[in-house]
Amino acid sequence: MAGKAPQENIDEHHLTVGRVKKVAVGIPGIMHTMEVSLNQMGALRTAQTLLKVNQKDGFDCPGCAWPEGDKRHAAEFCENGAKAVAEEATKRRVPPSFFAEHSVHELRDWDDFRLGQQGRLTDPMFLAAGSDHYVPVSWERALGLLADELKALDDPNEAIFYTSGRTSNEAAFLYQLMVRGLGTNNLPDCSNMCHESSGSALTETIGIGKGSVSLEDMYKAELIIIAGQNPGTNHPRMLSALEKAKKNGAVIVAVNPLPEAGLMRFENPQTVRGLVGGGTPLADDFLQIKLGGDQALFQGLGKFLLEEQRRPGSSREGRVFDTAFIEAHTAGLGEYLKELETVSWDEIVTASGLSEAQIRATGQRLLASKATVVCWAMGLTQHKHSVATLKDVVNVLLLQGNIGKPGAGVCPVRGHSNVQGDRTMGIFERMPAAFHDALDREFAFASPRAHGYDTVAAIEAMRDRKARVFMGLGGNFVRATPDSNVTEAALGGMALTVQISTKLNKSHLITGRQALILPTLGRTERDTQSGGEQRVTVEDSMSAVHASRGRLTPASGSLLSEVAIICRLAALLFTNDDGGTRAGAPAVDWMALAADYSRIRSHIAAVVPGFADFEAKIDRPGGFILPHGPRDSRSFATDSGKAQFTANTLEYPKVPAGRLLLQTLRSHDQYNTTIYGKDDRYRGIKGGRRVVFVNQADLDSFGLADGAMVDLVSEWKDGVDRRASDFRVVAYSTPVGCAAAYYPETNVLVPLDSKADVSGTPTSKSVVIRLEPVA
Repeated sequence: MAGKAPQENIDEHHLTVGRVKKVAVGIPGIMHTMEVSLNQMGALRTAQTLLKVNQKDGFDCPGCAWPEGDKRHAAEFCENGAKAVAEEATKRRVPPSFFAEHSVHELRDWDDFRLGQQGRLTDPMFLAAGSDHYVPVSWERALGLLADELKALDDPNEAIFYTSGRTSNEAAFLYQLMVRGLGTNNLPDCSNMCHESSGSALTETIGIGKGSVSLEDMYKAELIIIAGQNPGTNHPRMLSALEKAKKNGAVIVAVNPLPEAGLMRFENPQTVRGLVGGGTPLADDFLQIKLGGDQALFQGLGKFLLEEQRRPGSSREGRVFDTAFIEAHTAGLGEYLKELETVSWDEIVTASGLSEAQIRATGQRLLASKATVVCWAMGLTQHKHSVATLKDVVNVLLLQGNIGKPGAGVCPVRGHSNVQGDRTMGIFERMPAAFHDALDREFAFASPRAHGYDTVAAIEAMRDRKARVFMGLGGNFVRATPDSNVTEAALGGMALTVQISTKLNKSHLITGRQALILPTLGRTERDTQSGGEQRVTVEDSMSAVHASRGRLTPASGSLLSEVAIICRLAALLFTNDDGGTRAGAPAVDWMALAADYSRIRSHIAAVVPGFADFEAKIDRPGGFILPHGPRDSRSFATDSGKAQFTANTLEYPKVPAGRLLLQTLRSHDQYNTTIYGKDDRYRGIKGGRRVVFVNQADLDSFGLADGAMVDLVSEWKDGVDRRASDFRVVAYSTPVGCAAAYYPETNVLVPLDSKADVSGTPTSKSVVIRLEPVA
């Protein structure tokens, strides 16, 4: 029997701090998985769902985007994947009576954990101007109201259409078609806040904004560098791949400001050794780098390789670089080497917080490896100089020819389950001309070519009253974005805010003058349309596309699929009174697409490269792999036609005396903005979330005791007081001058205009703060 939803916020007075764990998963992971699953779903539903997660005939996990191998375990899920499934497949419900009982004003005071734990939304709801309660509304009226608001805009660019990475390929493709049919490219998405820096750097250097490795490459790698990533919490199934690589002889180097249990030792719950044999040590070396110091590390590694290449009399002289690869497949080496000659070891050491000896030792690891993979996540992408950092990662790999050969390449590990697929489908404010050309040919219309708003620009447009309608296809926009007070005020000025959601979250409560909640099917649920039972597709972090088919009865008979919601809305927008298509709109039968998703896939096949014979390819168990020029043939779609070395000036955060550099991060009981529980088991935190991890030496210099209560106050050039109140200080192993705390509670500290060069990603890993003691 499932448990009841919590009726109170987290009481931070109950927070305790215990020992930091040095082992990930194991029996504690199994026990917590079952505890959460049984509490949300009950025993029978737990079995029905978890045995279908990530199976070839089941549904794709709504959690992270780590890929599955060809051979699947019966329990092909991790602890946090099981939590994601349990949250969606929960027996708890949020019916219209809930909103009658609880006002919007009251619900705004509920914390993220309490809101999310209430269960699945069941009916479309409408918040009228001046009202404090949502009321039920028919689908016809809800979509009619939204269509009328969109049609009434003076300019289609007054509408903003956000997308979450949970959205399927089919829904994403139709969403971008509808938006461009309306006449705008305002398609901000969650990728703008995470791996946009990766896409920017990789597109410039190798010609495609995606990783170049497969699972087989991970298994064959001789050296794996994991930088700015915590797989034990954020991508736990990656631990199995690392364990296999380790057994095959790989060396693993972990680069991170915090020591994370998932990179120390892994107790695989699917093996006897994992449960009773002590598990597998993973990282051979741990480089505890300063926040923002990764560019310095990779410039140091490049400098070391250059010195070894030129060392007179060395057995490696002239043989460190893969000269044949460089001459045949790259451009720009000379300028890059000049930059390496210019940067000093003293500056590299200062910027990284590592010793020269540590960096040289890692360089020796590179020399010994014939196949190197570099993996990364938000720790590298959310700084002002993130794009430059990632270009320097690529530089190091190119020197040794580690692109386009087995066991080697770039591996940006994506967060949400289809965030990469959504971008492939056209969810991007700056899609290339070739995509627009193909879209226009397929649907006989002229798509807009002026660039739209990314996430930060969208918030600025709402703040400046240049936008009137906000629509979110999944996600929790108000809690995922930076500068919370600015974002909330910006949304509050909108004429209408619309959220397509499975569960209650804060974005339903920070609204425009009017608001709609449109409840949708989850990935675990059966999707039956007039054309029969449907399947959708997703793309993982390694460019594998496969089908997903939900098995559960929907949480409510009133739910519509994302595809159905988009098609019904588009039909209202683009159909004339006589039933014909509005002049200038995409030529498509929207309701036919809603009835049979294979028709959507036939359009995708005609527009998006790599999707020819789409339907036949997903009939194959496990799906198919999209083409990738650098990986498949060492071909690079850059301006030069070759992989591009780049010369990047070394940057790193410079923090004033008496201040700290804060990174925002997840707890272990969390996925993105969804809070599963009150604990962070690996870091020793139990019963609360308002903690800030600080080095003991910094606490001593500030005259603060471990356990003291402080406000976190960020400092930015605009002089605005951004404050997160009442945090408990926890003495922790983090570099001197660096601190860490959980988001979304600390998003309020991230200034809106503090963003990465080129990509525009908020700098959530580079926030200058001071600690103010609470009286």
